[in-house]
Amino acid sequence: MGALRTGGQGSVYKGRRMGPVLTAVKLLPTPIHSESEDDKNFRNFSNEVAKLQKVNEEPNPNVVKILSSGITESGSLPYIEMEYIEGPDLCELLQPPHEKIFMLKEAIRVADQLANALAHCHKVGVKHGDVKSNNVKYNIHTGNYVLLDFGLAVMTEEERRSSIRHAGAIEFMAPEQHDGAMLLQTDIYSYGIILYELLTGSVPFPLTGNGETGRNAIMLAHMETPVPDLREARKSSLPDSWSTLKQTQELQVPQWLLDVIDKCLQKAPEARFKSGVELHEAIINGSLAADGKLSTTAIQAENERLQHMVTHYQQDEEAKDKQLASLKLLAGEGGVRYDALKGTYERDSSKILLSKSAFGLVLTLGGIFMALFFYSAFLNKNDATGNVIPVYVDARDYLKPPFMARAYNQDSVLGVIYTRKLVAARKAAASKAIKATVDSAIIKAATPVKKKRKKFLGIF
Repeated sequence: MGALRTGGQGSVYKGRRMGPVLTAVKLLPTPIHSESEDDKNFRNFSNEVAKLQKVNEEPNPNVVKILSSGITESGSLPYIEMEYIEGPDLCELLQPPHEKIFMLKEAIRVADQLANALAHCHKVGVKHGDVKSNNVKYNIHTGNYVLLDFGLAVMTEEERRSSIRHAGAIEFMAPEQHDGAMLLQTDIYSYGIILYELLTGSVPFPLTGNGETGRNAIMLAHMETPVPDLREARKSSLPDSWSTLKQTQELQVPQWLLDVIDKCLQKAPEARFKSGVELHEAIINGSLAADGKLSTTAIQAENERLQHMVTHYQQDEEAKDKQLASLKLLAGEGGVRYDALKGTYERDSSKILLSKSAFGLVLTLGGIFMALFFYSAFLNKNDATGNVIPVYVDARDYLKPPFMARAYNQDSVLGVIYTRKLVAARKAAASKAIKATVDSAIIKAATPVKKKRKKFLGIF
C-alpha cells in the first residue's frame, strides 16, 4: 500500500493482509543468499527473530506485535511484519499545531509506558538498538504509546555499525554505539534522550545538516560534552501562550524525574540503569513518592501563588474603601450606600446627589434671596440717588381702589408701590393730612364770624 519510510537501515511499507488487518513490513537492506545455517546473515537473522517472538509470547500494550518474518521471494531480503499502529509519533507531537514541549503530566506518562516497553523487551534479552522519538507512536485507538521498529535488533554487529555510521539517528545514540556496540544500557541512554526532548523541545545535541563532519561532532559531544541543564532548557522553551501560573507549575520538574534522566544520560554504560526493568522500577517508585507528598519547590510555588492572591484581594479592598469614601464625600454622607453582601454601591433614591459646585451655587442663590428680602423689608427707604423720599398723598388717590398711594419726589413720579406695609403707611399719612385740613378749615371759618360760631359749630 506504499512506503512509510525509507533509509539506510531499511524500508518500511504499509501492507494489508487478507481482510481489514493492516501491517507494517520492515525490509532489511542486507540480502540473504542462502537460507541455511552456513549463511551467517541468515543464522543471525533467525536467532534475533526467535528472540522477537518471545517478546510477543506475553502481549504488552506498549510494544508492537511481531506478526511474521521471512525472506522475500525477489531479492532475498529479510523482512519483519509488524502490526500497523495508526497515530502520530512523538516527533510529530512536538511540531505545530502541537506545543513544542510536553506538559509534565503527559511526559511522565510517556516515561512510564516507554520504560514498561523496554522492561518487557529486556526481560527476554531483546535489545532494541534504535530507540528514538519517531520509533514511538501514539495509538489513537488505545491511547497508549507503542515502541516500534526492531530492525536493528535483527542485524549483525557489522551491519549495525555500518548502518549507524551512515544512516542512524545520531542524536539518540549512546557513546558506545560509535564502536558498533549495543547493550541493554544503550536503550537506556536513548530513552533518556527522548525524555529530555519531550521536556525541552530539543535533544541535548541537535544535528545541523547531515554531513559526515556534523555527525562526527554530535557523536563526540555524546562522548565528552556534559548534557545542558534540563531546567534552564525547559524554561527557555515554555510557550508564550501559557499563563504565568501554568508556566510556574510546568517548571516544577520533579526531582526524582531529573535524577532518572541524569542517570540514563551518563557517558559510561555501567553508570546507567542496568536494564529496562531497573529503569521501570525507578519510574514507579518516583511516581509513588511524588503522589505521597509535595516537593519543596512545589510547596514554595503554591505559597507564592496564594500570597499573590491575598495581595490582590487586599488591593481590591483598599480600592473599594477609597471609592466608598469619595462617594460619601460627594453625596454628603448619604447619597450612596454600600451593600456588604453584594460588594456593590447602590444609589439611595430618597436623597438627592449634588456635586460640590452645584451645592455651592444653591447656597449662593439662597443667600442672595435672603439679602434681598431683608433689604426690601427693612432697609429700602432711599431712592436711586440716596435721598429720602418725602411722601405727599392725594386723598383722591387714596380713596380709589385698589387703595394705592402714589409717591412723589419733587413732582417726579417714581412709581406705584404695592407693598401692603407701605400702603398702610400712606393710609395713615393721608388720614392725618385730611384731619389737619379739616381742622384748619374750621378755624379759618370761625375766626371772621364770631357771631356765627355757635351756628357754624352747630352745623358741623
